[in-house]
Parts: sequence; structure tokens; C-alpha cells
Amino acid sequence: MAGINRVILIGNLGKDPETMTFENGVKKTSFPLATTESYKNKEGAKVEQTEWHNIVLWRGLAEVAEKYLKKGNQIYLEGKIKTRSYEQDGIKKYITEIYADNMVMLGGRKEQGHSEPGPSYSAPPPVEAAEPDVPQDDLPF
Repeated sequence: MAGINRVILIGNLGKDPETMTFENGVKKTSFPLATTESYKNKEGAKVEQTEWHNIVLWRGLAEVAEKYLKKGNQIYLEGKIKTRSYEQDGIKKYITEIYADNMVMLGGRKEQGHSEPGPSYSAPPPVEAAEPDVPQDDLPF
């Protein structure tokens, strides 16, 4: 049986997206996304726990993010987890990223006191060579 690698996140951008355009014109946009959960501890105090996720968008989604997203925006996204390694100062390091293929901008226009979700964007179906060769020093931070 094949495994499933699917992630769904709703969170806020930790900084403005950073976009790279490769020689072949393909764009890659990345940014940190914060997801925060809250609960009450045994003393009844509210506790918030924030997780940070490295988000990567390619092609059309990258262009949408570059054009419309800013630090603090809330988004819904779907994608898959990918872990890659690179070498820095002779030390092998690992980074885990979320490669998103569907995104909805939340907290859109406010009309008559109601907030409506923004438009939804999906990546086209994957092609054989879904990603260009990414330089090893291409860090998302």
C-alpha cells in the first residue's frame, strides 16, 4: 500500500514572500508560516503554542504569492512535506519544507461587517520535471 503525504495548514505569514526566478523563467516563492494552537493548562491558564513552517510555492502559485501576499496575511494551504539536505561550513544540515499545491487567501475583503475568503489558487498538475535544479545554497531563510 502506498503512503500518503498531505498537509493542510491555516496560518499567518511570518515575513513577506521572497521570490527567485530561475534562468528558464520558473519562479519559486518561499516564506515562513506560523500556525498557533491554544489550550488551557491544568491551572486553567490559556497557553499558546506556535509552530513555524517553511513554505515553498512554484510557478503560478509563486507568482500569486509574490504579487498578493504580505507579512501577517492569513492563508489556507495544502501540500506535501519534503525534507532535503545541504552542506554549510562542512556540516550536513537538513530542512523540512511544505511544497504547496493549493492556496486560499483568507481574511479577504470586508463588506457589511462580513469577511469573505479570498480567491483560491491551485498549481497545475505535476509534470515529469516538476522542479528545476535548485542550488544547494538555496535556503528559505
